[in-house]
Amino acid sequence: MIDFESKLPSDAAQAPAADPLELEWVRYLASIAMTALATAVAVGVDRQVSIPNLSLVFVIPVIIAGLALGLGPSLCAAIVGSLAYNFFLTEPRYSLTVDDPANIWAIGLLFVVGVITSGVAFTSGRRANEAALLKKQITVLEGYSRDIPAADNIDAILSVTCQALAALFKVPAVAISVRQGAVASIKRFGDLTPQEADIEAALSSLETGSPVRSGVYPDLASRFDFWPVRSAQGQTAVIGLAFNPDERPAAPGGLMGTTASILALVLDRQSGRDKTTTS
Repeated sequence: MIDFESKLPSDAAQAPAADPLELEWVRYLASIAMTALATAVAVGVDRQVSIPNLSLVFVIPVIIAGLALGLGPSLCAAIVGSLAYNFFLTEPRYSLTVDDPANIWAIGLLFVVGVITSGVAFTSGRRANEAALLKKQITVLEGYSRDIPAADNIDAILSVTCQALAALFKVPAVAISVRQGAVASIKRFGDLTPQEADIEAALSSLETGSPVRSGVYPDLASRFDFWPVRSAQGQTAVIGLAFNPDERPAAPGGLMGTTASILALVLDRQSGRDKTTTS
């Protein structure tokens, strides 16, 4: 059997998930820290020389936060930056009061620029992340389609398949071979073992010929989303993924359909090998 697992991230499906709330606070704290640094730079420069567009310094953390931390932290940097500019760099200093109407416009314009910049930076960062993710997924699929022909039995085929699925989606995965309506073999990758409710949902997916989603009637107790696999020669299997309900990808069906098609071809080939061997 090909050592496919060595080509996958070791934490593809087994690393404990970080606390989302904790990570969110870290992002916001990072955006505030960057804004504080920009404030220190602006105040230091203002003491040395008069620069008309010094407020643009506060746009820098907004851009960085939008690209690296997300929309919320970027907006936070825009708000904090506007307040810091008002407090430290407009008269009267060290007060949120504004005497000069021109400064009111400057502060408002800084905030508007910050909001627009945060949106643009966030969108650009998200597209870059999506492109990087797509490239990684294509690489995994290419490796899967290249390496799976070396699997010489059903168990090996299922094992390679669920490892590839775990690498694609970074969640626990399972691959099940079904013969005459009964489970013939199960392989999993990750920290979840399929239970009776999961098996029932998998067989239901195969029977109806359509994907089933975990936690949805009539498969309320199932923890896996399942996709059926039917080959041209009548070989059947089911592949499943255990998504976090709060982090479910928008459209996993495309990649799952591609994986199912490759698996169907390999199952047909393996069936032909088995017939040749027995004859």
